[in-house]
Parts: sequence; structure tokens; C-alpha cells
Amino acid sequence: MTGRGPSGTGPWPYAVWALSRVWLLLCAFKAVTVPGPDVTVDVSVIYRGWYEVLLTGTYPLSDVTWQYPPGAALAILSPALLPFWEYATAFVVLVLLCDALVLGLLLYAGRRPGMRAAGAWVWIAGVPLLGPTVYARYDLMVTAVAVAALLAGVRRPRALGALAAFGALLKGWPVLLLVGVRKGRPTRAAWSAAALAAGGLALSFALWMPGAFAFLAFQRDRGIEVESLGSLVLHVARRFGWEGRVELRYGSLEFVGPHVGLVSSLTLGLGVLALGWLLLWRLRARTFAVRTPAEAAFTAVLLFTVTSRVISPQYVVWLVGLAAVCLVFREAAMTLPAVLVVVAAGVTLLEFPIGFGHVVASDLWGVTLLFVRNGLLVAASLLAARRLWRSTVPGGGPTASARPVGDGQPSRVPR
Repeated sequence: MTGRGPSGTGPWPYAVWALSRVWLLLCAFKAVTVPGPDVTVDVSVIYRGWYEVLLTGTYPLSDVTWQYPPGAALAILSPALLPFWEYATAFVVLVLLCDALVLGLLLYAGRRPGMRAAGAWVWIAGVPLLGPTVYARYDLMVTAVAVAALLAGVRRPRALGALAAFGALLKGWPVLLLVGVRKGRPTRAAWSAAALAAGGLALSFALWMPGAFAFLAFQRDRGIEVESLGSLVLHVARRFGWEGRVELRYGSLEFVGPHVGLVSSLTLGLGVLALGWLLLWRLRARTFAVRTPAEAAFTAVLLFTVTSRVISPQYVVWLVGLAAVCLVFREAAMTLPAVLVVVAAGVTLLEFPIGFGHVVASDLWGVTLLFVRNGLLVAASLLAARRLWRSTVPGGGPTASARPVGDGQPSRVPR
């Protein structure tokens, strides 16, 4: 992960990417079998079912597993662009194209002065470590939008805002890309573009089909999913006689039973604390570098991922994508958190699908895998938050290397 400038733009990134993606395709098309649940069912059954409903001119109003913003319909309907292939095949091919797009964007950015190819290597390594799940969900498509937004935002804050709004209507979390935009004119440009784009797109989706925002009620009723940070308390309690159980609810396996509501409330409380810290950081930050929007977005998404009631395996691809953007910048402060995220991606594959039966059973191996994976993400979150604070808040520490913003002009923008 230390490629620099032109040295990382030779044939090796493309060759390694191609070889690793062949393995993912073999897994996605079941030529290679990965132990554990069949992760391709989400595309061939669930996504295909939603596709059929969406073609009738309505969102899946009666399906509580539909928990996505209205823009998700575009991802679910996208295989229609390749009508000569079966739905699942077309979907995987489109995800592969998005994967290639991210690689191209990172390598292109890495050729600019002050940039490097390390970000592309994070992407090349991190995605296949997640295994076939990454090609059997639409999260990589959303990550591609987020990567494009952050890289475009280096010079065009309005583009960042518009793409962040589009990404938020696909899956919600890309709204956090706006948190680190440099104060002053760039913030006004990015946030106003995001508001206009979000408003226009939301109205369009609402007029397009009924039920565009039905997902909000389904999300509100979510419980504690078995892979989340909060679930660790219940996994351990279960081993000591707690009488709760695991049930399929709202499209994922969740804990139900005594005290689950309390753990859910505590998890939401952690999310509120994360939001409060981000607001405090935004108010206190004074020193912005060209890398700051990416590092702030990476930190924010890390914080909200680890404090979520649900940490699905595919969520880690968001973090891999944002970590990759952070390491495009030569003076990146997020190298160690990025490495921890890449390692967490590999542990995630061991946890799901390979060891998922152990996780559901709360046995020693399953709980250990969760402790390691979630522990890596928590460590990455705390390190990222500390480094972001030290690099942007006056008196925050010696890593604050960019000059303060006082004239509304970019700091260290590569030309």
C-alpha cells in the first residue's frame, strides 16, 4: 500500500485486480464454492423479486425487507440495461463494471502531483477479502458513487454535493461525505448543491412510483442484528444462560428476548454521541487540507457503522472505498485505520459466510470472530477520530500540517 505516483500506474494494479476479480466472479457464479450460506440468493431471489414489483410501477410497500431509500430502485432495476443476460448475471456484471470504475478513478487520481497509487492498492486488496458477498449486494455501486464524489470534490465542491445527494438516495450513508467540506465558500457550494439535488431527486422518486419513503417505518423497527457491536453483549450473555434467541426479522437475523430493547437504546445512544462528536469537530476545525473531506467522511462512516444496530458484511466495502480515497493523498493521516479496515475485511469473510453458523449459535469461534472484526473496526474508528482531530483542530497535535483556511482558497490542492 505504498505505491507512489507513476510507479503504481504500470500493469501490476490491473493484473492483480483482474486476477482477484476472476476469483470473485467464480464465487458469484458458483464455479467456486465458499463454505456457509449461499450469498447469491439475495440477487437471484430477493433482488429479482423486488425487480418484478418495481416493474409494476410501485415500490415493495408490503415487504418489510425493503429498507432502502427510493434511489435503490435504480440499482435493483439496473440489470434491465443488459436484457440479453439473466437478472443475476447482469447484476454481477454491472457490479464488476463499478468495481473497475473505482479502480480507474483511484489510479487516475494517483497520477496527479501530491497524490499516489496507494489508494488503488487498498481497493484492489480490500474488495476480494470480503469474498462473494461484495458482488451479491448493491453496496459496491453506492461506494463507486461515493469515491467519485470525494475525488471530484477536490476541485469541484458542487460535484461532491450533487453526487453525495445521489448516493444518499441510494443508501443513506453518503450524506456523511459532506461533513468535511472546507468551511466558507466550498461548504456553501457543496451543501447547496446537495440540497437542490436531494430535493429534486426525492420529488422525482415520489412522483415516479408510490411508496418511495415507506422504508423509513421499516428501518425504525429494526432490532439488534447478530453481527453488530451491540450484539456482542447478547452473544456473551447467551453463553451464560440468557434466554434470548435469534430470529429472521426485517431481512436479517436479529436477537429477540429480554433486555434487547435496552441494548438497542444503548446502541442508539452511542450513535448520538458519535453525531455529537462530529458536530463538535466541525465547529472546532480550522485547518483544512485537500485530504480533509475524505478523512472526515471516512471517520464519520466508521463511527456510524460501529454504532449501528446492524453491521452487515457488505457495509465494510463502504469503508474500504473511503479508506482507498484517503490513501490517494500523499500526506494521508489515515494509513493505520485504513490497514485495520482492510484486515477487518478479511475477518469479515471468515465471519460471513464461512463462520456464520458459529455466529448465529453464539459459540466460542463465532463470538471470537465477531470480537476480532468489530474490535478492528472500533480501533479504526477511534484512531481515525483522533487523527482527524489532531490534523484539523488548533492545538490538536503535531499532525496538523495544512495551513488554516482564512481566504476561502484551497489548501494544497494538486494541480
